Amino acid sequence: MKEESKNFKKLYIYNCIVSDKKTSESDFYLTKSPHCSSLLAPDPDSLQDWSFAPLFNVDRIAKIRTIDLPSVLKELNIQKVDWFKSDSQGIDLRLFKSLGDELTKNILVAEFEPGLMDAYKGEDKLHSILCHMENTKKFWLSDLVIKGSQRISENRLNNVFRSLPLRKLFNAVGKTSPGWGEMTYINNFKDENLSKRDFLLGWVFSSIQQQNGFAYEIAENGYEIFQEDLFKEMSQYSKSKLKKEFISFSYIPLAYKKVLRETGIG
Repeated sequence: MKEESKNFKKLYIYNCIVSDKKTSESDFYLTKSPHCSSLLAPDPDSLQDWSFAPLFNVDRIAKIRTIDLPSVLKELNIQKVDWFKSDSQGIDLRLFKSLGDELTKNILVAEFEPGLMDAYKGEDKLHSILCHMENTKKFWLSDLVIKGSQRISENRLNNVFRSLPLRKLFNAVGKTSPGWGEMTYINNFKDENLSKRDFLLGWVFSSIQQQNGFAYEIAENGYEIFQEDLFKEMSQYSKSKLKKEFISFSYIPLAYKKVLRETGIG
């Protein structure tokens, strides 16, 4: 289905499951929480020690039509991916790799949400993505937000908090332990084959990600390569953003304390 919306010039929606394998149909594990449903089976033995384990209870296994990303791109005649984003409940890395080296090496931004704990059987873990992306020598990790759940079994949590509202409140405010991460990678722009379009778009994406230092670097390098005044304008904009960061109210107290420490006053 193709539609237009305020967020997308064109939005293509496929009513099927995406996989790294070429197959017409796959088993899909439908869990108590739709957000935990996956092509991979949940790992109940490992999950039993965590408070959010019930969300992974499998209600049923459904046969669902499946498609792989290369087939989608071929069908839509899309020959380049600028921004890759996946939150696939355990198969982020294999989806990324399924695009092939020629396509992935020129991706400008890549986002993943892999696990740190054992939630699914055979899942792609955060450390696997770190290793793969480092080995490509094409990307740098621009953001990593660690999220998680409480390390307490459902039975013991029920013994502590008898009512469901209190258990939900505890899940919202209780101390969490790392369970998964939200990762963002940006192309390092070391490849000599990157085009002017890549530099322009890379600067936009880096600015969106508030990586103004790297955006400034892209603009400066872009001017050296392409000798176009637009890159100088971009460079000036990034410099102004960096200066605003420096004098922002959130930074001033930290800078003040650091100066006091280094001068021996504080």
